[in-house]
Amino acid sequence: MAIFNRNHLLALVAAAAITGCTTVPDETGAANGTDAAATATTTEDSSATAYGAGDDTVEGSSVTTDIGATSEADALLSYTTVYFDFDKANIRPDAYATLKAHAVYLSTNAAARLRLDGHADERGTREYNLALGERRAKAAASYMAANGASRSQLEVVSYGEERPAAMGSNESSWAKNRRVELKYTAVAP
Repeated sequence: MAIFNRNHLLALVAAAAITGCTTVPDETGAANGTDAAATATTTEDSSATAYGAGDDTVEGSSVTTDIGATSEADALLSYTTVYFDFDKANIRPDAYATLKAHAVYLSTNAAARLRLDGHADERGTREYNLALGERRAKAAASYMAANGASRSQLEVVSYGEERPAAMGSNESSWAKNRRVELKYTAVAP
């Protein structure tokens, strides 16, 4: 009898956990009289692990972006690089709109494929920087997948410190090298 009760208790706890993780769409756009179809609202609560000093989550909380205007979406798609803070793999708020626009493009164009190239600055060992570049690219891929892109459309590659965007041993150069580059390997016909 104790096993039977324990199984029911475990099932109840699992059901409660799943119910607590559901996402409810924001209905404020319809209540305010705006076109709800033109406003894409996504809530992401990522629990991905990133391994840096003081860097234990991949963040990307509530993001509301109006991608209804073609010119705005095209402008955001022209940005193909997102930058990161020192020794971090967290998506910065200034990258949300760019990644969201690329995710929407991928979700509406099933034939498109995107490679995310992760990079790091020269500080740290080669092995650490390769791992950091991979964590950054995976964080961007996770954010895009949570916002509509299919995982099968995304490829993650890390170059670590091997392909710097800027030469130099100063903060300005290092900031340009801490990045993920978005490169389309196949575009929609």
